[in-house]
Amino acid sequence: MEAVAVIDFETTGLSPAQGDRATEIAAVIVEDGRVVDRYQSLMNAGVRIPAYIEALTGITNAMIRSAPAAGEVMREVSDFVGNMPIVAHNASFDAKFWDAELARIERSREQDFVCSLLLSRRLLPAAPSHKLGVLVQYANLPVAGRYHRALADAEMAASLLLRLEDELRLRHQVPRVSVDLLRQIQRTSKAQLPRCLAAARGKTSG
Repeated sequence: MEAVAVIDFETTGLSPAQGDRATEIAAVIVEDGRVVDRYQSLMNAGVRIPAYIEALTGITNAMIRSAPAAGEVMREVSDFVGNMPIVAHNASFDAKFWDAELARIERSREQDFVCSLLLSRRLLPAAPSHKLGVLVQYANLPVAGRYHRALADAEMAASLLLRLEDELRLRHQVPRVSVDLLRQIQRTSKAQLPRCLAAARGKTSG
């Protein structure tokens, strides 16, 4: 699979449309089956973190006060990621914040997101839940640190992505896994998945 950037945000809430902002971002570059580079930073958007979010993430208002400005961080991380395909767990959430924070520095993304949550629903259907923490335990993946911190979650999402790639190669006999195939799978219904995978085997073996 080509190199991808796996990202994760921590935020003050669920929706940038409601005024919520990012408090931390991490991006890890996955290439040739391993993490080869990392970026992580807290980010100060000038918005107070609610107490329940402080308790969830461990990121406090005091930590954010001394963090670099959100715009500075987004310029750095968007340069770090470049035009690489982006992966996130529950990507609809991270994509909203990525787009909103980029818009504030007058940038926009060109690439689509790949969602490891949607992929896990198709490729690990027996998992009791498709939350990241449950999948890490279910698939016996390494716990990279505290959940709900951006770098640890990005590292664990990267491990999950590699596990899903293994599922495709070993269990489903797809010799070459591409980002385009992952995007196809996440859009494919459960009923149509066998046909999608059969087509992938045909393309790669032909």
